[in-house]
Amino acid sequence: MRASRLPPRPGVGFKPEHFHDIDTARQPLGFFEVHAENYMGAGGPPHARLGKLRADYALSIHGVGLSIGATQPLDRDHLARLRTLCDRYEPESFSEHLAWSSHGENFYNDLLPLPYTEATLATAAEHVSQVQEALGRQMLLENPATYLLFEESTIEETAFLAEVVRRTGCGLLLDINNVFVAATNHNLDARDYLDRFPLAHVREIHLSGHSATVDDHGAPLLIDSHDTPVHDPVWALYARTIARTGPVATLIEWDNDVPDWATLRAEAEAAGCILDHAALARAS
Repeated sequence: MRASRLPPRPGVGFKPEHFHDIDTARQPLGFFEVHAENYMGAGGPPHARLGKLRADYALSIHGVGLSIGATQPLDRDHLARLRTLCDRYEPESFSEHLAWSSHGENFYNDLLPLPYTEATLATAAEHVSQVQEALGRQMLLENPATYLLFEESTIEETAFLAEVVRRTGCGLLLDINNVFVAATNHNLDARDYLDRFPLAHVREIHLSGHSATVDDHGAPLLIDSHDTPVHDPVWALYARTIARTGPVATLIEWDNDVPDWATLRAEAEAAGCILDHAALARAS
């Protein structure tokens, strides 16, 4: 099983509107990331752009449709298309979410939460193992942004993720914005969560923006919207985490209200400064 091997540098999610700027000159980035489901067709302009990008940069493929946390079996056709995509581009990393998005013949355009129980743990671990066997590569599992908690949960999220790693040999994708969003929504301390997170298995980090509103009771409610710059508290959590782990491949996710290339690249360069500082601190 091939391990995830992204370079410990900043990267961004690729958007077609940025292709000209990216293609004009070599960019100071370690990798680009794309959503798998956007490239499951056979050809056309999307693959022409991605092929050019892949020739020059490391690549991370990020899935949103496998429904790892669903109780029903994995969609074998979807998994086959994913295998074809990974065989075609040989990405340095493949990742998916600890969430579900399908039930029966219905597919929901969202990443929905699951209770953390022994039963859901067994299902998630089985699905992760099936994905890794089908792809012949290690996958990374991402912690979710959540807006509710389940009364039936009996396992803490960080322990749940650690046990999936133990059972399957997968790696983890740590989304620090998701940590901050969930901690705020559930009135928890994000730093305590990160202190319990199995950081030794993190192979990629995601950073993104979020939007703020209030719930029906007037309490703060954060939405993982991916439509703003990274917020200062998330940067602070990121710097604290990188000081512990050392440099880790770090992606800027900006999927909605996408800015111009210069703005997105500047966010990646800000992450790069934190990575460089951590590298220097470890070398000294």
